[in-house]
Amino acid sequence: MSDPTFWLLARASGLTAYTLLTLVVLAGLVVKAKPLAAVRPAAAVDVHRFLTTLAIGAVALHAATLVLDSRVHIGPRALLVPGAAPYRPLATGAGVVAMELMLLVAISFPLRRRIGVRAWRRLHWTTYGIFALATAHGLFAGTDAARPWALDLYLGAVGAVASVAAWRALVPPRLHHGRST
Repeated sequence: MSDPTFWLLARASGLTAYTLLTLVVLAGLVVKAKPLAAVRPAAAVDVHRFLTTLAIGAVALHAATLVLDSRVHIGPRALLVPGAAPYRPLATGAGVVAMELMLLVAISFPLRRRIGVRAWRRLHWTTYGIFALATAHGLFAGTDAARPWALDLYLGAVGAVASVAAWRALVPPRLHHGRST
């Protein structure tokens, strides 16, 4: 029997990465919408960036442990080329694209002034696509996705992101601070 350590780490780090990505998206929505007067914009940005760093670290651990696991045959090429993994190529490819786009958006933080605020904001719109791709990856490639607790995690994450995004889109900005006109 082979050692299950890397397999367990791959599963745990994948679910952790997804949870952190959800928090990144929610924190990004809070940065822009400022729902609570007590949340200073600079503090919200710091939390958003910190969560992004943690999420990227969890994704890197997820990828590394899949390559190191002897039960699955995921090579380094499959981490870079969408669809190159032998296991559920479409679903794993969605995860690869999500990871690559996540890195692109993260790299854009320090380049904001160079690429311009308008282009930077447009690039940040891809975060919704990243979240959708990561959700599809987890649901269709994750071996725990059929378990009730995992399905609840995915449904809760999608519900939270959809609710906060809808609130941000529908509530006038002057009401985001709890003040009316």
